[in-house]
Amino acid sequence: MNNPLTHFDHNGDPSMVDINDKKSTARMAIASGKIKMQPETLNKIINMKIKKGDVLVIAKLAGIMAAKKTEQLIPLCHSIPLSYVKIDLKPNINDSSIEITAEASLIGKTGVEMEALTAVSIASLTIYDMCKSADRSMTISDIKLIHKSGGKSGEFNA
Repeated sequence: MNNPLTHFDHNGDPSMVDINDKKSTARMAIASGKIKMQPETLNKIINMKIKKGDVLVIAKLAGIMAAKKTEQLIPLCHSIPLSYVKIDLKPNINDSSIEITAEASLIGKTGVEMEALTAVSIASLTIYDMCKSADRSMTISDIKLIHKSGGKSGEFNA
């Protein structure tokens, strides 16, 4: 039986994909998302008036740490030696939001899409956690893969 769902074996049981025969290639992924908030909350973040500390610096660190721990959070992800993770956080005054972008890369046998997506997710959750006492109405949205390169399936751009 040829099963198009790669995380299930021929019996339909969950299985980690066998990457032993894959070639190591340069792989990169970029994911994005945003967190909307009240204008006063964004102003407090920009002016470092949140009591828990520098929200943007801590969210960047959280995103990087999360990318490195992805295999511990998502059951069938491979443990991979990330070579690079970068988090960008851009306050958007007009939209009263912070736009989050994460880039992850390595030279390896499997992609880094889940690591980039996890980094965006945790960076946004960290912003929420640090600011929830000021604004419980924040919303996290639009988390998506915007670019992927390397490997057999080639390049993807959203």
